Amino acid sequence: MLTEIIKQLAKQYAPELIHVRRYLHANPELSYQEFKTAEFVKTKLTELGIPFESKATTGVLGIIKGKNPDSRVLALRADMDALPIVEENDVPYQSLNKGVMHACGHDVHTTILLGAAKILNELKNEWEGTIKLIFQPGEEKNPGGASYMIKDGVLENPKPQGIVGLHVHPGLNIGQLSFKKGRVMASADEIYITIRSKGGHAAAPHLTADTVLIASHLIVSLQQIISRNNNPTSPSVLSICSIQGGHTTNVIPSEVKLMGTFRAMDEVWRYKAHDLIRKQAQGLVEGMGAALDLHIDVGYPTVDNDPAFTDAAWKLADEYMGKEHVEETETRMGAEDFGYYTQVIPGCFYRLGVRNEAKGIVHQVHTPKFDIDENAIEIGVGMMAYLGVNLR
Repeated sequence: MLTEIIKQLAKQYAPELIHVRRYLHANPELSYQEFKTAEFVKTKLTELGIPFESKATTGVLGIIKGKNPDSRVLALRADMDALPIVEENDVPYQSLNKGVMHACGHDVHTTILLGAAKILNELKNEWEGTIKLIFQPGEEKNPGGASYMIKDGVLENPKPQGIVGLHVHPGLNIGQLSFKKGRVMASADEIYITIRSKGGHAAAPHLTADTVLIASHLIVSLQQIISRNNNPTSPSVLSICSIQGGHTTNVIPSEVKLMGTFRAMDEVWRYKAHDLIRKQAQGLVEGMGAALDLHIDVGYPTVDNDPAFTDAAWKLADEYMGKEHVEETETRMGAEDFGYYTQVIPGCFYRLGVRNEAKGIVHQVHTPKFDIDENAIEIGVGMMAYLGVNLR
C-alpha cells in the first residue's frame, strides 16, 4: 500500500534529512541573500535527478512529473530565509553566521520539501500529475519573496490547481498537525510616521508645536480606528512599536518618528483602515500645529485557505496521521507571504507540531532559543509526500 511505503521511506530518510536540517540551521542567510542556501537546494535536486530552474534570483523551482503529467498540477512550497537574531541555543548545529538564525523554522520547511521531493521522485511511477517544488526566498521581509516568485512565473506553464505550504508550530505537540479552512493568518502592513515642527525650549511650548505631545495624542487616537470602525467580529490590530524623538530634558524636538504595524483579516477593511489612518493622522497632527509625513508600506495579504482544497488536505491528513493527531488550528494575527499564492490559486497552509516539553523544546518562533523536536521532520516529510501523491 502506497501509504505504508511513504511512511517507511520517510522513516528511512529521516536521519539524513536531520543532517540536512542541521546544515541549513548552522548556515542561515537573511532574506533575499539566500545564495548558498539556493545552491545547496540545487545540489540536492541534482543528486535526485530532479530538473530545476532559478527564480527571483535566490529562488528555486523544481519539477517532478508522474504518470499522465497533464492530468493535474500541484505546487508544494517552502521558504528558505532566516532572521537577524543572535542564537542562544547551545547545540552542535548552532548558527555559524553570528547575528543570523533560523528562528522561524525555515530550515525545517526547506528540509521537509527536499525530503518529500526525494520520496515523490522515487515513487513517480506510482502517482499521476506534475509536482512543482517552490523553494522561495524572502518570506521574512517586505514585499515577500512569494510576490517575486509569482512575478517570475512559478504559478504558470503549467498553472497548479492548488498549492500547499506548512509551518512549524511550537505551540503544537510533536506528532500533531493542525488545519483551518478560510482566513487563518492576517495581512501585515508597516506604518511609518514623522511629525515635524520647528522645535523649541521646553519652558516655552507656546512658541512651537510640541511634537512629543502630538505623537502621544496620535498614538492613543489611532486605536479608535480599530475599536470604533472595525467590525468587532473581524480581528484587527494596530500597534505603534517605536517612538524616536528628543535627546534631553529641556528641548522640544523638531521631529518625532513613529513606527508600527497594522494587521487585518479582511482585505476590504484593510484598505479602508489605511484611508482612516491617513485622514486621522493628518487631521490631528496638522490641527495641533505640526506637519506630517506618513507612509504605509503595504505588506502581505491575508492567508485565506480555500475551504474545499483545505478540506481535502485535512481528510488526507486524517488518513495518514489518524484523526486523533489532526486538529483545527487557531486564527493567528501573524502574517505569512503564502497569502500571495492564495490570492491566485487555491491554497492550504497547515501547521506541524514541533513542541516537546520533556526535551525543553518550548520556545516560540522569532526568539533566540527557538528549536524543534527533530522527530517532526519524519512526520512532515511523509505528510507532504502523501499530499503530493493524493491531493486534488
